[in-house]
Amino acid sequence: MMATVEAGVLRRFGAAGTSQARQARGGLSRRRLGPGTPIPFGIALGPALLVGAWVLGSATGSLDPDTLPAPWTVAQTAGELIADGRLQSNLLTSLQRAGIGLALGVVIGVVLALIAGLSRVGEALLDGPIQIKRAIPTLALIPLFIVWFGIGEEMKLIVITLSVFVPVYINTHAYLRSVDSRYVELAETVRLSRAAFVRRVALPGSLPGFFIGLRLAVTISWLALVVVEQVNATSGIGYLMTQARTYGQIDVIVVGLVIYGLLGLFGDIAVRAVERKALSWRQTLGD
Repeated sequence: MMATVEAGVLRRFGAAGTSQARQARGGLSRRRLGPGTPIPFGIALGPALLVGAWVLGSATGSLDPDTLPAPWTVAQTAGELIADGRLQSNLLTSLQRAGIGLALGVVIGVVLALIAGLSRVGEALLDGPIQIKRAIPTLALIPLFIVWFGIGEEMKLIVITLSVFVPVYINTHAYLRSVDSRYVELAETVRLSRAAFVRRVALPGSLPGFFIGLRLAVTISWLALVVVEQVNATSGIGYLMTQARTYGQIDVIVVGLVIYGLLGLFGDIAVRAVERKALSWRQTLGD
């Protein structure tokens, strides 16, 4: 491999590039082109800067407290909500809704991706309708779902599930279709069963795409949750925010927004951690 690289350098730059090629091979002179060494807790740096700007703006009076309460006011309000138990109970309800919808959406997305990715008939039947659904925002279907399913929990879970399964399907299907055909030929040569082929070739080959879809799905599940909890909900963080809007409690609304943001951030961190462990064999710029 290195000999090929050095030969290419010689052909392009002539003999003058010989010493540079040897230095690059020997590690004597190496220019870093990647993003560099990972920063410990680097993912918290951006949010910390935002909070710092918020604190500074509130302390200097640049931010109107009636428009955006100070961080210490929001923290005090959160403490009061925790003390009377409202925050925990509503948070648990929101977690249940998002968790069930996410789980259903991920399972449906993976199953449909396998059907469409491993069968031409399956792809012909499924991919077109899913691409049509992809172009239609799920949230735009809420009025129709209210007519069909009412305004109870069933409608909320359907909205979250439909919002989630599309990115999982799209990315898993794309990576499944990009599996090297030589692996398929090898599996046929050693006479792997369909189940063994799926387990040993198809699923491992589609894992990078699955995790891309899962990261998107986690975020989308919270976005969908924010909306559906505004529709006749009697519990949940969205319900808490709706009640606060009615009474002009901006600090409670900000508490809800902070919680949604933290849930999205921690969810993404968790998926990244699982991805690194599951794809530990892969070396990328992010490692």
